[in-house]
Amino acid sequence: MYSIGKIVNTHGLKGELKIVPTTEDIERFKKLSKVFLERKTLTEQEIETVRFHKNMVLLKFKGIDTIEEAEKLKNSIIKINKEDALPLEENEYYINDLYDMKVVTDEGMELGIIEDIMFTSANDVYVVRTKTKPVLIPAIKQCILNVDIPNNTMTIKVIKGLLD
Repeated sequence: MYSIGKIVNTHGLKGELKIVPTTEDIERFKKLSKVFLERKTLTEQEIETVRFHKNMVLLKFKGIDTIEEAEKLKNSIIKINKEDALPLEENEYYINDLYDMKVVTDEGMELGIIEDIMFTSANDVYVVRTKTKPVLIPAIKQCILNVDIPNNTMTIKVIKGLLD
């Protein structure tokens, strides 16, 4: 399953929820008829309405009709099945597929495992756990040579200053 957002608050009195999207294309919410909410357990919810407000998604689920019912869903993670994910273009990857990926250099040296991804305005940065210290790898063409999802391996070129 893929996470596509988090419920951060209610909106209004009739059960609408404010969602922080964790997907690049927030319009994708309009293409969904159902999602799964993860809190302590995983529950399926049918979407009644979707609208957008200030980079947020406002969702209304069928059967959630009061602010009190909506309050109980706060802090839930919104997930979808992999088959409901948007198709990828060439050289695009789902963020979830990158976590725990092995990182090697173009010279065959094994650096470590991607343990986190930082999202910056310029480009994403992969945080690689090595034997000694975390290494920050910028997600730029000059550095990322290949991402092999089936073999769970990323090949990078070590640019000047990267391992200092």
